[in-house]
Amino acid sequence: MRARNHAAYWAFVVHRLSGLALALFLPAHFWALGHAIQGEASLDGFLKLADNPLFKAGEWGLVILLSLHLVGGVRLLLIEFKPWSGLRKDWVALSLGAGICTGLAFMLSLFS
Repeated sequence: MRARNHAAYWAFVVHRLSGLALALFLPAHFWALGHAIQGEASLDGFLKLADNPLFKAGEWGLVILLSLHLVGGVRLLLIEFKPWSGLRKDWVALSLGAGICTGLAFMLSLFS
């Protein structure tokens, strides 16, 4: 139970959950790509739907998930392959901060 209070455990949970969410996103991504294959009219119809603010929020969430998953994976690689010890909480904080900064930068680009 004590291990669940450690920052590294929560970094593990975020990394796994973001990976699962990204895997669940793939069918929707392939569905959107299928519209491009079906022709210009089908793609235009999908792009009108994707201009919805709900889709914009979903894109922002997707970028957050991608960023968190990427920096969480890099954090794991650094911990595994470098002889550093005692920096695990620093890597957790750095990866979380990088993920949030990336998401905020993307959100600003949506509204400008």
